Amino acid sequence: MTTFVLVHGAWHGGWCWGRVAPQLRAAGHTVFTPSLTGLSDRAHLISPSVNLSTHVEDIVRMLDAEDLTDVVLVGHSYAGMVISGVAEQRPERLRLRVHLDGFLPENGEAAIDILPEVPASHYREAVKGPGFGWMIPPRSLEKLGVTDQADIDWLTPRLTPQPFGTYWENIVLTEASESVAGVYIECVDWMRVFTRFAERAAAKGWPTYELATCHEAMVTAPKELLEMLLEIDAKH
Repeated sequence: MTTFVLVHGAWHGGWCWGRVAPQLRAAGHTVFTPSLTGLSDRAHLISPSVNLSTHVEDIVRMLDAEDLTDVVLVGHSYAGMVISGVAEQRPERLRLRVHLDGFLPENGEAAIDILPEVPASHYREAVKGPGFGWMIPPRSLEKLGVTDQADIDWLTPRLTPQPFGTYWENIVLTEASESVAGVYIECVDWMRVFTRFAERAAAKGWPTYELATCHEAMVTAPKELLEMLLEIDAKH
């Protein structure tokens, strides 16, 4: 059976996989859903010093501490940056990286610079105002395509601010990260902010998949996402 490590995106925590992880475990797989430093149950650790390197180290240290190998590493949204950094540092521990509707950076890029201009401008303004110069307040769920009120009510109180350093830091990548096989899943029933990264993945020769849901796939389409992850695991 496969070991899955599911890494959440901005403002979220390991809890966001709660509709997917139990079903993966029920299918016999081992599943880890860590929360990144400064977010969710680790929100008490938020500070201006938390950056992308911090979050990469979170996952690297977990892989090492648990002595995990042959891992399918899934990164949602912002965590596409994180799993790229992990692939750079621990390629020998990974079988596959799955970018779920998120960043697929190239060497030297920062998340804030490769976002489309409209959300990037929103983030910068939010940081200057309610973010006190170093935090990104949670993005409107409606902007992420979430429309069901029950989902909005479940998500909203659990979201926590994102340290801006995680979006500002440039990633360093070499051929080490390229040695890890990749798959891209794009969520296509919203404004499709990450289409350019699905195109990057295709240009690399990666298999690409489309999921007919909004950006918050693990919440709004858990069954479909589960089936896709199981299919990807079986094929790759």
